[in-house]
Amino acid sequence: MTRQNSQRTFRLFALHEFIQDHFTKSDWIKVGYLTDSLEIIEDHPRLFRSLDFKDDDYEGNSLQVLSKLISESTSNLYEIERFVEAKKSTMHRSIRELPEFISTVQTVVPERVITFAPDVFRVPVKSVESNLLSVMMPFESRFLGTYVAIQNVCARLGIECKRADSIWDNSILIQDVFDLIFTSKAVITDFTDRNPNVFYETGVAHTLGKLVIPITQSTGDIPFDLRHHRALTYLSNTEGLLKLEKDLEKKLEKVFG
Repeated sequence: MTRQNSQRTFRLFALHEFIQDHFTKSDWIKVGYLTDSLEIIEDHPRLFRSLDFKDDDYEGNSLQVLSKLISESTSNLYEIERFVEAKKSTMHRSIRELPEFISTVQTVVPERVITFAPDVFRVPVKSVESNLLSVMMPFESRFLGTYVAIQNVCARLGIECKRADSIWDNSILIQDVFDLIFTSKAVITDFTDRNPNVFYETGVAHTLGKLVIPITQSTGDIPFDLRHHRALTYLSNTEGLLKLEKDLEKKLEKVFG
């Protein structure tokens, strides 16, 4: 293989890596018009179908078509590279111009951002409240002392503290929970007794990029995958709850300070 052919092959593979991840049907058609090769794209028996259905053979189909386009004319390689560079520029500009960023863990918008569309709840038209702390814990009377301890700390620090059962904005509870996590700067999750709802809500908080502060009466209740997080441990008696207040106050001062 000559040096020229080697460079051309490298450029082909670089283009294909981007194209298989980011090209839409519309992009392929635009490339067809730019290279005057629309029939090569539209006549391929599997390209669009494998793209639409995300079939495993799309990688091979796209490489096959791209290679055919470039082999037709050297100028096609330059046209496709120009088109890809313009698309990359548009993608980067879109990321920089995101209207909102709800993560409280990341300090800057990352280069790669995903868009999701949940079907269990709606994404609220609300903003993150910089002074809001939400608490995810079982709604049982024996956890009342824990919640009071958290509220005491928040009162001293001037932080707004909410639990999902203290609001009634939606007809279903999970929507209120999601709204609360979405708008919170930080989320306290009590893993005591491995409550499944708390596990679920912690997953939602992590997915939304929220700063999660785990607490528990037993470190054995922390899921194994989360044990690298330093949970605040406490006992449910008076002395234990006073210790929780002391430890939590130090933590929240750093988070909300």
